Amino acid sequence: MRIAILGASGRTGGTLLDQALERGHEVVALVRTPAKVTVPVPRQVEVRTADVTVPRGFPDLSDVDVAVSAIGIGKGDGPGALVAGARALAAADVRTVWLGALGSGVSSRSGGLIYAGVMRMFVGSELAEKVEADEVALAAGATVFHAPDVTDGPLSPTRRTIPLAELRPPLLPPRISRVTLAALLLDEAEAGTYGTEIVVPLS
Repeated sequence: MRIAILGASGRTGGTLLDQALERGHEVVALVRTPAKVTVPVPRQVEVRTADVTVPRGFPDLSDVDVAVSAIGIGKGDGPGALVAGARALAAADVRTVWLGALGSGVSSRSGGLIYAGVMRMFVGSELAEKVEADEVALAAGATVFHAPDVTDGPLSPTRRTIPLAELRPPLLPPRISRVTLAALLLDEAEAGTYGTEIVVPLS
């Protein structure tokens, strides 16, 4: 497959890039600053400058099979960057796997009471933008992953993805390792199992 990764220079995006190459896919890295992309196998990666805040300059994606978003709200990003990313992929008219956050919008209580409190405390002002970005992505037909807190742990051998409606709120705040999250995002990019809905990646 030919997979476009939005935010390929970030930690999760870089993990996605590495795993996609390991699986034998061709990768199109969509990044604001191309020099920040570490490309282990140049022949299999095409780097395209993609600044979501400049819609007219967003690259054409008609040559890719699926796009996976790994962008978040980073330091220095002004309000609206996440929504702009969702709109850019929506306008590109490509099948999309969108990375959102457990504890936002319809999943605000799905991570349990402790997790909900942590999200309000540390994410607070960004929650509304995450919700809006999810709505844009869903309206364009994306599969939206509501991922719990991400750690640097190992790949989980029991990883799985479930519809949000099937998640039972846990007592303790849920977590998932970055490599496990990336693997599940790629699983969905390859299989297209869930279509337009919100799902939850689990270890």
